[in-house]
Amino acid sequence: MKTKNLRTAIAVAAFAVLSIGLVAGIGFGTMSGFGWETISALCPLGALTTMIAAKTVVPRAVVSLVVMGLLVLVVGRAFCGWLCPVPVLERARAFFRSPKKRKELAQAKHDEMVGIAKSELGCAGEAGDGSGCARNCATCAEKRTKLDSRHYVLGGALLSTAIFGFPVFCLVCPVGLTFATVLVVWRLFSAGDMTWSVVLIPLLLVVELVFLRKWCTRFCPLAGLMNLASRFSKTFRPVIDESKCLETTNGTPCSRCAIACEADINLRHPAFGERTLADCTRCRACVEACPTQAVSMPFVAKRGVAGAVDAPGSPVPVVLADAEENTAE
Repeated sequence: MKTKNLRTAIAVAAFAVLSIGLVAGIGFGTMSGFGWETISALCPLGALTTMIAAKTVVPRAVVSLVVMGLLVLVVGRAFCGWLCPVPVLERARAFFRSPKKRKELAQAKHDEMVGIAKSELGCAGEAGDGSGCARNCATCAEKRTKLDSRHYVLGGALLSTAIFGFPVFCLVCPVGLTFATVLVVWRLFSAGDMTWSVVLIPLLLVVELVFLRKWCTRFCPLAGLMNLASRFSKTFRPVIDESKCLETTNGTPCSRCAIACEADINLRHPAFGERTLADCTRCRACVEACPTQAVSMPFVAKRGVAGAVDAPGSPVPVVLADAEENTAE
């Protein structure tokens, strides 16, 4: 079984178990707040907004933040790749695309990679030292930006909580909306509880997933929060064995790891990816995509094995194969 299928199966199973507990009143909670009896935890964003809304330190929220922070330090944004239901919904949407649309998306990914290759060659020419990045190159300067749109959404979520006195973002959180949809639909069929929420909640979820494309990499404040903690994570990160990589051994173009990455990370040429390894979800897509097994994900990278290091002067490789399967948008 491919890791992608395994991740989908695990996310669906976790969602099903929590949904059954929700409608049966067992008390598992949801992914926004889960646990058993006195042992419970909030999602890190929920913990922060709860304390801001209460204007006090909430012990449960502090414990949740510590636990979640430690998990992120060990496995990065693995929650996003293995448990969050939102990527599963996005895959389901992609499944119903027409073959023509899939080909168009694959071609768009190909064109994007060609554009990145041209940008890198231009930067390498400006640098003049084979480093592949000029000090004043605009393209590379943009990639050095520490904050992105998700962090601004995160700031807005925290600020709105402080202003209105309750976690405003929780009303539109896709994870919460997914479980809320299950609950309102269940009440509709089990008790005939027909309210506006039966229409509004699913509709809001659809609007977010359809019109706010690439929610996870561009808008999700929870992903932005985990990104800040994951920057200090050094475990289970993908690394490249230069002695096996096709690009460094014989100059053969191969961009499969970059195409396969759902987090928009360019492992071979990190300066030209939309995201850095701080956003790695440990999904292992790059490991499976590498034709020479040059990419691995050890507990701690050994010295002498490069991870996400540019080969001096080498262009970004472009490979269209498998792009249709792995292209998220």
